Amino acid sequence: METVSRFFRSSKQSFFLFGPRGTGKSTWLKQHFSKSVVIDLLAPDQFRLYSSRPERLQEVVSGSEGKTIIIDEVQKIPELLDVVHKLLEETNGIQFILTGSSARKLRRTGVDLLAGRAVVKTMHPFMAAELGENFSLHDSLQIGLVPLISRSSNPRETLASYVALYLKEEVQMEGVVRNIGAFNRFLEAASFSHGSTINVSEIARECQVKRKTVDNYLAVLDDLLLSFRVPVFSRRAKRHLISHPKFYYFDSGVFRSLRPTGPLDSPQEIDGAGLEGLVAQHLRAWIAYGSKPCDLYYWKTKSGVEVDFILYGQDCFWAIEVKNSAKINNKMLKGLNTFLEDYPEAQTILLYRGNERLKIGNILCLPCEPFLRSLVPGKMIS
Repeated sequence: METVSRFFRSSKQSFFLFGPRGTGKSTWLKQHFSKSVVIDLLAPDQFRLYSSRPERLQEVVSGSEGKTIIIDEVQKIPELLDVVHKLLEETNGIQFILTGSSARKLRRTGVDLLAGRAVVKTMHPFMAAELGENFSLHDSLQIGLVPLISRSSNPRETLASYVALYLKEEVQMEGVVRNIGAFNRFLEAASFSHGSTINVSEIARECQVKRKTVDNYLAVLDDLLLSFRVPVFSRRAKRHLISHPKFYYFDSGVFRSLRPTGPLDSPQEIDGAGLEGLVAQHLRAWIAYGSKPCDLYYWKTKSGVEVDFILYGQDCFWAIEVKNSAKINNKMLKGLNTFLEDYPEAQTILLYRGNERLKIGNILCLPCEPFLRSLVPGKMIS
């Protein structure tokens, strides 16, 4: 299978490399650090060795000719970070690359422990520009862009088992939640909030659990890197804005696999949420892989006027609306036009499913697929 060149760039210093399972962390490291010492904590024998005696790492480093040490899935044994910290202080010219598909165990001890001695970087699902001509908007909305899934011989079957893998190996084995059945119901219930604010009380009633339990489940999703939140843009706010962030599963395919369908479910509504999430995951990757600081927000007034995404940072102020429609009407432009009234400095884009590139007033209307193909980290949006 043809190798896909990724936009991700490493650091010369030690770094954490976080990303959900299957996003290509190990593959990328094999390509770029083939001569490194690799400690794979998913391997049972390696896990037993280092969990019983973390200081073994110091012996391995002392006896190694290589200058780069990769510890794969470091969250499995957080105690190793004590040894890593000591080695970074005492040894010159050594680089640690610490990968993880969960930040749960490291959130309190790991990242804080290394105190800036290791930067934090993230690996995301494929971007359309990485795939080039092999990118399909339709397929991406159905099976997503997780490399493990999209590059498999049977993507739909792999997607179906992907979340089950997380439940078995990350949630159940680590004892993250006590009631797996309730957590499964929560995953499905949360899919209805993909691309919108979450009503915790409503989900708690539907799953028959306490509100505090739902808050804990949401934190688990964030820690396992299966979801993310987009906060409200409120700089120099001139209107009353809502305060709650929007919720997204990290990949459009994972969202589709969790979102149930039935006679009362509108395919247009599901496709719309999926398309918005697909754009969101591209914008996150564009920010993460880029060289200039930038943050992702959304904007919504208490009266209900909304803009899906705001990109704000150095030399960057964009308002982007996403519509799952082949045609544009004036109602679709309301959010962007209202935002421009408050922020005339912003540049505005409406992404839609049509084929024409249009300029309506001050709003640039672009077909979604070519826009995603042109989104390259380090290059300005155009």
